[in-house]
Amino acid sequence: MKTLRRDFLKIAAVAALGWGVRPAAELMAASGGGKSEGLFFASRHAVHAGPNALKATRWAMVIDTAKLTEEVVAAAVTVCHTTHNVPNIPGNQELKWLWETSMEHLFLDNHHEYQPEAAAKSALALCNHCDNPPCVRVCPTKATFQREDGIVMMDFHRCIGCRYCMAGCPYGSRSFNFKDPRPHIEKIDLDYPTRTKGVVEKCEFCAERLAEGKLPSCVEVSEGAISFGDLDDPESEVRQLLSERFSIRRSPYLGTKPCVYYLV
Repeated sequence: MKTLRRDFLKIAAVAALGWGVRPAAELMAASGGGKSEGLFFASRHAVHAGPNALKATRWAMVIDTAKLTEEVVAAAVTVCHTTHNVPNIPGNQELKWLWETSMEHLFLDNHHEYQPEAAAKSALALCNHCDNPPCVRVCPTKATFQREDGIVMMDFHRCIGCRYCMAGCPYGSRSFNFKDPRPHIEKIDLDYPTRTKGVVEKCEFCAERLAEGKLPSCVEVSEGAISFGDLDDPESEVRQLLSERFSIRRSPYLGTKPCVYYLV
């Protein structure tokens, strides 16, 4: 019995090393993040960043609320969820990476009763990829972590479903798989891994596309409403927009330093 138990523990240890430690290490080596460059790991398979991989010191997104038409919002949400195999589960078990909401709901502390039309205007919500992310600090397994370029990532293999990150996020940007999500995906995109029951997921700024030299999918279909670039580059589009237009962020007083800006 002792021999069998010892053999079992050895197998368990090897499995843990193979499926738990390796993904996090490789994810940290994603383009623009970690000490080893050129490798992106998306839960199940590794993808080497090509020579055209997009890199930045600090990625940021700027959303022009004046350009957010119903068509643009719908297209952005659809392409995000389709590309990343986000299941369609209605009700209180809904999962979402990018979603439509109102300006009033998005900025609860930044409106008043004399602007009902502005408050009701549609907006897009997503993970803010905070410069000081509380979700990263509270995760006990480092399943959620921050790359050197600022993108807050998820290692689906390391996630134990404790949902501490969800409790730590003040923006409600994370979703939990209460059931197997695969039966609820109309058409699975084989280029991106599906998740399992008991795992948290969220927007990752399309890190897998950046590794291939592509902008986030929502940016490509936004018709100019969403911009993405290096916040530390004075010549980048996002810096130009932020220097010329008035912008707001969600609850900046919390000290999280969100990297998603809204032009108003």
